Amino acid sequence: MNIRNNFLFLIPILFSIFIFSQDVEEIIVKGEYREKPINEEDSSISIIQSEKIESQAIKHFQQLSYLVPNLNYAASDSRARYFQIRGIGERSGYQGTPNSSVGFLIDDIDYSGQGGIATLFDVDQVEVYRGPQGSRTGANALAGLIYIKTKEPTDEFEGTSELTIGDYGTQNIGFAFGGPMKNKKLKYRLVVRSDYADGFRKNIYLNKSDTSKKDELTLRYKLNWELNKNTNIDFLISKVEMNDPADIWTIDGSLNTLSDRPGMDSQNTDSFKVKISKNFNNFELQSITSTTKTDVVFSYDADWGNYESHFPFTYDYFSETLRKRDTFSQELRILSKNTDFSINNPFEWIFGFNFSELDEINTTKDDGIYGDPSDPYGPYASQTVVSRVYDSESLSLFGNIDYFLTDNYKIAFGLRWESWESKYSDSNNESFNPSDNMNGGKISLIKNNNDNSKIYFSI
Repeated sequence: MNIRNNFLFLIPILFSIFIFSQDVEEIIVKGEYREKPINEEDSSISIIQSEKIESQAIKHFQQLSYLVPNLNYAASDSRARYFQIRGIGERSGYQGTPNSSVGFLIDDIDYSGQGGIATLFDVDQVEVYRGPQGSRTGANALAGLIYIKTKEPTDEFEGTSELTIGDYGTQNIGFAFGGPMKNKKLKYRLVVRSDYADGFRKNIYLNKSDTSKKDELTLRYKLNWELNKNTNIDFLISKVEMNDPADIWTIDGSLNTLSDRPGMDSQNTDSFKVKISKNFNNFELQSITSTTKTDVVFSYDADWGNYESHFPFTYDYFSETLRKRDTFSQELRILSKNTDFSINNPFEWIFGFNFSELDEINTTKDDGIYGDPSDPYGPYASQTVVSRVYDSESLSLFGNIDYFLTDNYKIAFGLRWESWESKYSDSNNESFNPSDNMNGGKISLIKNNNDNSKIYFSI
């Protein structure tokens, strides 16, 4: 079973959670600092593996969210970009500075607040963590964490392809292949995916049937290099283009729109990551460097109509927001090497630091005109342009220690300290630069039962 069903009991006095899981298969959790069996995980978690995604023909994380308890999403006009876990999380791009409450990671690259790019072709598994993940991700995971792991290059050459043709001009095509290169120390995987659909709405004013279409492209290339027996270097380059017009709002509630200036809800993101893993006698050193560059266009016809639909009144309004976001992250981890983590070798630990930077510029342009035939001074035109600049930096130190008390009992300690500062300014002469030091942590006690279930207590 791919999604764990849990009975949740909340103890308000202790602020703790007990979870009983039944019939747990041998599923590996991959979103933590190191991979572990699910019966050693001390969070409320749902895991959806590739078999479930493929069997249900799920194309985007938005569709997958219906399978996960306590997970909701918010979308502008097209793909879901903002997610909430247990009612906490972003709901729009209008709420101010981009401080996410739900972390969103794909292959260890942080896309918090940019979840629109989460296509699911050639994905290994998806993990949704419910509850604060402060010791893992910091303040960005106040409500929980979404982690998507795509498939890695394989030791043998393999490939897969998919073709879908359907109503409303639906055309989905994708292929993924890879394996070892001529130099056996190099392995690669290339993924190309294109999704297109006209949509099921028609703009009868413009006589067009594709003003709410989906036109999306996903490119991803992974290269794993075994430099020597103790050193591995993994590269990832990806590009996602979501060019989705936004024309869904109607005056009469039908599927036929009347807008004369249809909008756009697009997101184009380029990403790069390099992970270096170096093995020593008693520990492993990992360095993860990643960058993203994102351009978002969100615009809409705010009057939902045209000159004729509002006659004899003059009413026309259009809004456009252009958002550019660049991120950089450098993380260094030192992990213990314990090939036999058990009561005989009871300690397992990790320590590290993370530096991350986010720069965002967005500009909102609103223009409109309004006129009442009974007003001799009308119509009245308006136009506003507001530009905003937001920069933030954070430095984090973190650590986690697991210790086997007995064969069935394990205790875990996690701690994270984060220093955060940001700057905001806009064309209305508003500015501020808050800063803060934040601390997060977790103490957990896990009991593994002999019937493939577990009980855990976490603060």
